[in-house]
Amino acid sequence: MLRDFETRLTGTIAPLITSPLVRWCGLLGLCAAYLQGSLMKLFDFGSAIAEMRPFGLHPAGPIAVAVIVFELLCSLLILSGFYRWFGALALAVFTVAATLLALRFWQVPPGPDRMMATNGFFEHLGLVGGFLVVAWHDLAAKHPARS
Repeated sequence: MLRDFETRLTGTIAPLITSPLVRWCGLLGLCAAYLQGSLMKLFDFGSAIAEMRPFGLHPAGPIAVAVIVFELLCSLLILSGFYRWFGALALAVFTVAATLLALRFWQVPPGPDRMMATNGFFEHLGLVGGFLVVAWHDLAAKHPARS
């Protein structure tokens, strides 16, 4: 009975969810923080430089430029499908590094700030997981025998 329900449900939902538009919107959602962040840094470069300083990133200006270009380029690779796997893996590695640098929840005293940092840390790990799935899916489609 449950199997029949699942078959009917997937038969109804699959044509809607598996459309190319929904896939692209999902990829856009995954890249949204990187697109927004890089554009905010681009249009308020002074704040982008200030964002680098508390983490000891010097020289802050060139690093901010590199982050802006990197986030935009990787997002565009993912959205365009050109070397999508590479853009996804690159953002996964970048996100792990940035998360370990900026969201050290274990160093925050217990309380609301620690809770927010902990939530942010694990939300970023969720993004990493999403990027790994995108890379896996893209590479598996190119090399089906290995998946």
